[in-house]
Amino acid sequence: MVSVVILAAGFGTRMKSNTPKVLHKLCGKSMIEYVIDTALEISSDVHVVLYNQKERIQAFLQEKYAWHIADKITFHTQLHDKYPGTGGALMKENKQLIDIKGEKVLILSGDTPLISSSDLEMLVNGAGSINLCAFETKNPYGYGRIIKKDKDLKQAFAIKGIIEEKDCNLDQKEINIVNAGIYCFTKEILQEYVSKLDSNNAQNEYYLTQVIELANKDSKDIFAFICCEKNMLGINTKLHLSQAERILLTRLRERAMEQGVIMQIPESIYIESSVCFEGECVLENGVRITGKSYIKDSHIKAHSVVEESEIIESDIGPHAHIRPNSHIKDSHIGNFVECKNANLDGVKAGHLSYLGDCVIGDGSNIGAGVITCNYDGKKKHKTHIGKNVFVGSDCQLVAPIHIADNVLIGAGSTITKDIEEGSLSLSRAKQINYANGFYRFFKPEDE
Repeated sequence: MVSVVILAAGFGTRMKSNTPKVLHKLCGKSMIEYVIDTALEISSDVHVVLYNQKERIQAFLQEKYAWHIADKITFHTQLHDKYPGTGGALMKENKQLIDIKGEKVLILSGDTPLISSSDLEMLVNGAGSINLCAFETKNPYGYGRIIKKDKDLKQAFAIKGIIEEKDCNLDQKEINIVNAGIYCFTKEILQEYVSKLDSNNAQNEYYLTQVIELANKDSKDIFAFICCEKNMLGINTKLHLSQAERILLTRLRERAMEQGVIMQIPESIYIESSVCFEGECVLENGVRITGKSYIKDSHIKAHSVVEESEIIESDIGPHAHIRPNSHIKDSHIGNFVECKNANLDGVKAGHLSYLGDCVIGDGSNIGAGVITCNYDGKKKHKTHIGKNVFVGSDCQLVAPIHIADNVLIGAGSTITKDIEEGSLSLSRAKQINYANGFYRFFKPEDE
C-alpha cells in the first residue's frame, strides 16, 4: 500500500494575498484540489499537513471531499514552533513520524497542481529506498540543487544529496538539475531518519532533504527521475499561478478537441476542468465556459459566456451570457441575450433579452428587448411561459406570472396578470398624435 502526504503548511508570503496559497484557483479549481485528486488516483490513505490558516483550508477541503474525509483523507497540524520546515511537517511529538499506513510514502507539495499520476507511479515503482522527481531547467533559482553520483544524465540516476538554494555555494548555484520536492520513501527509511533531522542550516528548519543526506551516508539506494518541467511547476507567486493556468488550459483544450470539440482560435477560449462535452460541439473565439457545465451537440458562438449550465442541441450567441443553473435544450439564444436560472426547451430568443428565473415551453418566441422582471426588491419570483407563445418586442413580464400555451403578447406590453390559453394580450396606452406638436418645441429654421 502507498500512503500520500501533502505538505500545505507554508505561509505563502510571496503570493501577497490573504487567501491561503493552496486555495488559489486554476481553471476553476484550487491548486490543492488538483494535488488531492491526483493522490486519490493511486492511494486510499492521503494525509494533508496544515499550519498557516489551518482552519480555513481544512474547512474548505472537508466540504469539497466530505465523502472521503472519514476513510481516505486525514488532516495533521504541523508543530511549526518546534519543528519548522518540510522535515518538521512529518513529525509529531518527540520527532516521531506521523501515523501512516502504507509501506511506501509519497511526499507531495500542495502547490504543484500539474503533477500527474504517471509521474507518481514512476516513483512508487522505482527501485530505490528513496526515489524523487527532478527536472532540468534554465532558471534553477529557488530550487534545491541535485548532486549526482555520476556525470552522465539519464532518465533515472543515483544521487549523493540535495543542497537547498540558501545553502548553495557559487558553483552549486550553477547546477541546473533541481529537486521538484516530490519524493517516494519507504516507510522504514522515514522511521529511521526523520527523528535524526536537525535544523543546523541557514533557515533553522528541518529539511526533508536531510533524510536523503543521511541515507546516502548509510549507502542507501537513492534515485532521481527526470520529469517534465511543466508538470513540476511549483506555484509561489501570482505570476507562477498564471503560468500554470496557461499550461492547464492548453491541456484542457487539447483534451476537449480530442473528444470531438471544434475550437476556433483555441488560445482565445477559456474552459474549466469541470466542464463536460458530449457529441460534436463548436466553440468560437472568445468563448468562456465555467463550473460544472455540460455542453452536448451545441454551437457556442463568439464571446459568449456559459456558467454552471446545461446546453443541449442549441446555438448560443454571439455575445450571449448564460448564467448559473440554466437548462437550455433545442433552442436558439442570440445576440446579447442573458439567461439566469432559466429552463428553455425549443425556444427562440434572438437578441437583447433578459430571461431570469423562468420556464419557457416548446415553440415559444421571445422578441427583442423582452425582460422577465423577477425581483421585487426583496424576493425572486418565477415566470412560467407555456408552449407556442409569441412575446412581442420590448415587453416586461412581471413575476410571479403564468402565461398559458398559445398566447400572443403585443409589442411594448407590460404584463402583470396571468394570461389564459389562446389569448391576445395588450397593455399599451392609446397612441395620440398631436398635429404640429413638433413645432411647439422646435421652430423652423427660417423663423
